[in-house]
Amino acid sequence: MATRSKPEPQPTPAAVRTKEYAAGTGWDIGQTAPDDAFRALDAAGSGEPTGPVVHSHPGGYARQIVAKGGLITEGVKRELDAAASTED
Repeated sequence: MATRSKPEPQPTPAAVRTKEYAAGTGWDIGQTAPDDAFRALDAAGSGEPTGPVVHSHPGGYARQIVAKGGLITEGVKRELDAAASTED
């Protein structure tokens, strides 16, 4: 009967981590908001957003879309784009 010899242990391959970069600041999905974004709500009481996106509270009733430093998600981007399309 042949005896089995133990295989020599192989060195563990070095694990190389890929560099992880922050998405940066901006208004695209995955980035952090460079400033607050608000949109005024209809004064007639319907609660519909109206007017442009502003970076400080417009007074009265308003919705804060995203806070400074917050993550831009698909929903935030959709609301920012909707506001821009109503301005045209």
